Parts: sequence; C-alpha cells; structure tokens
Amino acid sequence: MDESYQSLRPESGIIAMINTSPEANFARATKYDQVHFGVIRIVHECLYGHFVDPYRLLTQAGIRDGQQVLEVGCGPGFFTLPAAKIAGETGYVYALDINPAAVEHVRRKITRTGLGNVEARLADASETGLPSQSIDMVFLFGVMQAFKDVSKVLREMHRVLRTTGTLSIRSGVPADKLAQIVSADGLFAIRERTRGVSIFKKKDADGL
Repeated sequence: MDESYQSLRPESGIIAMINTSPEANFARATKYDQVHFGVIRIVHECLYGHFVDPYRLLTQAGIRDGQQVLEVGCGPGFFTLPAAKIAGETGYVYALDINPAAVEHVRRKITRTGLGNVEARLADASETGLPSQSIDMVFLFGVMQAFKDVSKVLREMHRVLRTTGTLSIRSGVPADKLAQIVSADGLFAIRERTRGVSIFKKKDADGL
C-alpha cells in the first residue's frame, strides 16, 4: 500500500484508505476551495482569537489527557493544536476537513509546532475512514450548518465513538433544537450543557 494512504500513526493500528499526501491535497484544492478557506482563515486567525479561548472551550467540551479525539471541520486549525496539547503525549487528535486548502494549512502548522500527536486528514464527516469504536471524544464546533445530511454524519460519529464516548457540539442552533436534532435517530442523548457547548453521550443499539 502506498504510504500516502496510511495513517501517520501506525502504532495505533489504525490504517485508513484516505490519501493524506500534501501533494494530493494541493492538487485537489480548487480556486473556490482556496478563496473560501481564505475567508474562514481571516475570521478565525484575525478576529475569532480576540474573544474566544480555545483551551477553555475544549476543556468544557470534555477533552482530557490521553484521549483519542476527532475534530470534524478543522478549518485553519484554531482548535486543532490546542486540542492536541490538551490530549497530551498519550492522546491523539484526528482533524478532518473536506477543503484541501484547509488540510494543507493545518499540516504546515503541525509541522512548525513539532507536535507528534495530531494529524490533519482530507475526509468527509460521513465517511471518516476511522475504525469503529476507536475514538473517545468527537467535537463539532461551528460546522453543523454545513452538513448536507446531518443524520448520516451522526451515524458515522456513533460508529467511530467508543461505548463511553462523547460528542460535543458548539453551534448557533438553539440548545433545545440542537438536542432534538442530535437525538432524533436515537443514537445520542444529551448529557450536559456547558456555556456554549452541548455534550451528548452515545447510546447503544438498545437505546440505553
């Protein structure tokens, strides 16, 4: 198998059929991808950081040292590197995005920091390529409105989460409405709400 299709963390036993080579991502980044990402990057890196503390939000969301974490919709990596630092050396963060320009940008940030417990992947939220029950915590910050099929994404999150795993969502959708959407298929139930973050627990096949 070509190395560009393998996880950057072979010792975990996780190998995904996703082309993660920087060259492939750059080649697939259209002009629209680049422009769209440029706008998001300005908002996050020039404006967002002035009034949002990523460490506080991620801690509220439930990231802990040693966890296997999945970030869906990493964008320019505003939350990615802080998440990796909180997860620590024994934890790991998989940061996904469907925009090749975003993935390549985050990979450069990871390289500059030298962090070895995080990787950025070009992948769709409904087909992550990760093994079933391999993730302790998933966080979706500001991306719910971008999903064409929310149910399909939630089914994938349910699949990759371990039995005790949690799904943390930060969205502009009102908390009660968000809880209805996420729990609609019986896969998740609200566990708690912190300031701006709703945390859901995974339900098993019997709905428990």
